[in-house]
Amino acid sequence: MFEWIGWIATAMFAASYFFKQPNRLRYIQALAALLWISYGIFLKAPPIIVSNLVVAVIAVSSAWQQRAKENPQAGS
Repeated sequence: MFEWIGWIATAMFAASYFFKQPNRLRYIQALAALLWISYGIFLKAPPIIVSNLVVAVIAVSSAWQQRAKENPQAGS
């Protein structure tokens, strides 16, 4: 019934590699991971939930770190 969520998440992960900007790739991957988390909740599958939570956190934090390196004045 909710399989479409998994398929959309898979398509988003695959499509993220076509983005030339690394931060955009990371944000798309984080969004796809959030979709996987929702899919895991529907399935009651902790491994799907936890693994994609890790992916989402790493993707967003690495994007923020990269943004801070590129624009050090943004934090002040």
